[in-house]
Amino acid sequence: MIGIDVGGANLKIVDGDDVIIHYCPLWKESPIATYLKPYAGRKAAVVMSGELADGFSSKEEGIAFIVHAVRSVISDAWFYGTDGAFHAEPCMSLAAANWLASADYLRTKFPESVFVDMGSTTTDIIPLSSFDRLLSLRDLDRLQRGMLVYTGLLRAPVASLIREVSLDCGATRTLVANELFAISADVHLVMGHIGKVEYAVPTPDNAGVMISESLQRLARMVCSDLSEIGEENARAVAAAFWDEQRSVIEEEIRRASGSETMPNLICAGIGSALLAQTFGGRDLSDIYGTMTDAFPAFAVREVAKRNAEL
Repeated sequence: MIGIDVGGANLKIVDGDDVIIHYCPLWKESPIATYLKPYAGRKAAVVMSGELADGFSSKEEGIAFIVHAVRSVISDAWFYGTDGAFHAEPCMSLAAANWLASADYLRTKFPESVFVDMGSTTTDIIPLSSFDRLLSLRDLDRLQRGMLVYTGLLRAPVASLIREVSLDCGATRTLVANELFAISADVHLVMGHIGKVEYAVPTPDNAGVMISESLQRLARMVCSDLSEIGEENARAVAAAFWDEQRSVIEEEIRRASGSETMPNLICAGIGSALLAQTFGGRDLSDIYGTMTDAFPAFAVREVAKRNAEL
């Protein structure tokens, strides 16, 4: 059995001990079936969040598209829903259930922990102490409870979190351009949190992923070239974004957990190491290796394996 997580930007597959991640933007093109052809004839457990992509007129349309795309190649595919059950056909409970699959798998192993999964686009914050209270939660519900933070390691626009920065060693207050000039991948590359290989999304200007090129994109956030403001000021833009991103995630961890102090965290996703280092949590890659990069795909496979009906 393979595990599949169909996101809006990435298609993640767990096959044995291998993790395969395809950049597959559903708002542009949707070659899901093409990427899944090597797995024809296999059995699959599937979760999704890509139904929200604005290439679809509704979640219902997105769910139906994803289910039919997967089943056109893998007929023995089962889809995990926010009701905690598996389904063979499209239904609204399939919308954005990938986080619940992770919680379902981890709830007996880390019952008093808060699961934090930082991906390319979003950060999930899931208290594991009461699984029943997680059932049937929509993304809207999670946004309202601090359990879904729409900021991630790679794809977050810099202007999504900061409106101003202090340049010239803090002496000059400077407004930030509300343009898609730079993204969080530029920030984390410049700050050494990721390497060039981990910059696994298209750059905003279609240029390369050298640090100098990321610094140029960050300089554009204050309507400048790197040669105009210098590396120190471009790095100040990166530092301002990370300060705010870290602060937002920390605040929502406390809100979602209902704790004034930092709770016991277990961390997954491509940002697991950064989360653990920043907030003192446990990096699940120490236990599950590369599976943490596609944890919902891994988790839904394991949950399906323990389901005797499948």
